[in-house]
Amino acid sequence: MSRTKVLFLCTGNSCRSQMAEGWARHLLSDRVEPYSAGIEAHGMNPNAIQVMQEAGVDITGQSSKLVSSLQDVPLDLVITVCGHADENCPPFLGKARVVHVGFDDPPKLAKEAKSEEEALDHYRRVRDEIRTFISDQLPELLDATPGETH
Repeated sequence: MSRTKVLFLCTGNSCRSQMAEGWARHLLSDRVEPYSAGIEAHGMNPNAIQVMQEAGVDITGQSSKLVSSLQDVPLDLVITVCGHADENCPPFLGKARVVHVGFDDPPKLAKEAKSEEEALDHYRRVRDEIRTFISDQLPELLDATPGETH
């Protein structure tokens, strides 16, 4: 059985798309070959790494990269996780099915936090929302995406 090549795309590839790649690898590695990338590459967000480790998922082996670095990967499905990436999805990804599933931006929310713990709570909430999407909705998207063989 071939695995579906799924790209999680966001603006900076530092937080949301990294968490989605980590969850997909952790929960659906038998069905997907997950990637993440950004319109820009901002580096890995240490808070995203921390809250994923709290949930038992290690994303330290992943790296922040530009979407252009994946232009030779025959992607089946692209999931944009922020509005900016959805609006600026590169045309070479056009062969893949593109689906937008927006999540709040933890670093933006954390700027208003009054404490480190409150800031981390924003990351935890989005982490859990992404986990729910990966476990509950992504399998349905995989079933509806051409290219996967069962």
